[in-house]
Amino acid sequence: MFRVEKSAGKFLALIFWDQDGILLIYYLPNGQTVNAKYYSPLVVLLKEILKKKRCGKFTKWVLFFHDNVPAHGALATQTKLTYLRYQFLDHPPYSPDLAPSGYHLFPGLIKQLKVHHFSSDVEIITAAETWLDGQISEIF
Repeated sequence: MFRVEKSAGKFLALIFWDQDGILLIYYLPNGQTVNAKYYSPLVVLLKEILKKKRCGKFTKWVLFFHDNVPAHGALATQTKLTYLRYQFLDHPPYSPDLAPSGYHLFPGLIKQLKVHHFSSDVEIITAAETWLDGQISEIF
């Protein structure tokens, strides 16, 4: 006899990090997609978090590296980044010698989460954050 249990649903998390570790994890509401209107306030929040968490390292400019998804390349996002004095580096469309830093972070996280069955979003979030908190700084 089989017993089917409902698994936790899928949701999207935006993770910002620097060379010292995770700065911000923001979970999108169910069904929400990332667009410039949604993304721009997060980069403002990120700057405030940088000032608090990295006060000894924070300067006038932030070198910001992100991939080429539409929300990142939108004029509104680029304008907001410029206003906040972020110097941004776009990831080249195809560059086999330069992998986005997420390629080193997310496979381990996915591997960790795949082996468990979660009954709620809270359980997934807790497991993901516990795994991320346990990573050594060299992974970032």
